[in-house]
Amino acid sequence: MQKESSARGRPRAFDADVALDRALQVFWRKGYEGASLSDLTEAMGINRPSLYAAFGNKEELFRKALDRYKDGPASYVCGALAEPNARLSIEKLFAGVINLLMAPENPSGCMLVQGALACGDESEPIRRRLIEERAAGEARVRERLERGVADADLPADTDCADLARFLTAVIQGMDVQAASGANREELWRVAQMAMRAWPTEAGAAGEA
Repeated sequence: MQKESSARGRPRAFDADVALDRALQVFWRKGYEGASLSDLTEAMGINRPSLYAAFGNKEELFRKALDRYKDGPASYVCGALAEPNARLSIEKLFAGVINLLMAPENPSGCMLVQGALACGDESEPIRRRLIEERAAGEARVRERLERGVADADLPADTDCADLARFLTAVIQGMDVQAASGANREELWRVAQMAMRAWPTEAGAAGEA
């Protein structure tokens, strides 16, 4: 629990976790550059000095909110990639993506994709951070596929890097589709189509 000075100089308690969750919603909805300090302080229920004291500057606040996003709304990724079968892992990953994108309580789209759209030069560190986060996500998918090859869930000649890049591109495309109004059924059809490209021993497309 943090303390904020009231208009009369008396300290007022605020819940830093709740404030950070509210900042996450603002950044998720408006992106880094679109979220003004006024938007953030109003949503968080604190003044600027309290924001700086508790969370640092806007960039530091965004980084904390991003960590919150990964540990909260996007935590399905860890569970999906921990599945014992490679194909099941990817199917669960698609299911998690769709649930995230279609949850009515969430802003439209994925924060990792939407967060730094149309960023100017001053926001370059945030743009780079999100690029790094997306690359790290692709690397985790590739590593899961490589485990699938080692476990004989995938053919030995599977190009895990190409397959991970393809699956990641589909997921990012689903994000754009959802932000443009695609519904759950339409996103499921995209996922099912993508799974038809699953490698088989004969090199033919897998069944959805």
